Amino acid sequence: MSNIKKFRIKSFKSKNIILKLDKLSLKFGRKIILDNLNLELSNGQILGLLGPNGAGKSTIFNLIIGLLSPDFGSIYINSEKINEYPIYKRTLKFKIGFVPQNGGFFKDLTVYENLKAIAEITIDNLSYREEKINSLISKFELDLIRDIKADFLSGGQKKKLVIALALISDPKILLLDEPFAALDVMTIKILQEIIVNLQSNNNISIILCDHQARDLLACVDTAAIIHNGRVVAHGTPSSLIQNIDAKNVYFGDSFKIS
Repeated sequence: MSNIKKFRIKSFKSKNIILKLDKLSLKFGRKIILDNLNLELSNGQILGLLGPNGAGKSTIFNLIIGLLSPDFGSIYINSEKINEYPIYKRTLKFKIGFVPQNGGFFKDLTVYENLKAIAEITIDNLSYREEKINSLISKFELDLIRDIKADFLSGGQKKKLVIALALISDPKILLLDEPFAALDVMTIKILQEIIVNLQSNNNISIILCDHQARDLLACVDTAAIIHNGRVVAHGTPSSLIQNIDAKNVYFGDSFKIS
């Protein structure tokens, strides 16, 4: 396994905007969750979201996939407004994949049966369906556990399975909600490599959020700090940790990369 380089910033792969969040606002009762939030994801980019609990990071994902609707503002994919599209159309037409923090699989089905269940919905061609399942099992090194029920897998194996499930429909945009949570150091390194390879080999644009700031910053191109429902700082990891607003609301003065 190769090492993930910290701050693996490239001279940017693409300036084409694949996803745009424009002035998104959302309240739950009197509580403001998002307040006129703006965010963009470029084609082929890995974007990280950081912020304290309750900042609105998971809400952003739920708005993108269609679990929630904004009170105000628009969501665009390839310049098309998608606010009125239901979840399944966002998955199939706009190629959005989502990896939730918890769950995301059928615990009483085996690894193979989980992949088959999703493939039967998203892939019509029977021969390609089986080819895709076997390819993902091989890609994520799930061969030895393909006939094990998902409920009995380790934390890292479950996470790899859920990412594989999200890739069944060949997404162009992949959302990862706290992928490093409750995982050991070696498993985190494996997942970092998987994320980077999805970008470089499959040209998937990725947004991930996590509280493991160092692990997130080691594998993203840019990151944004969300605070009180807004983006208060945005930039490359190396510039972000020096940003005074990022320090004030999230990193503090003592945050170090190593």
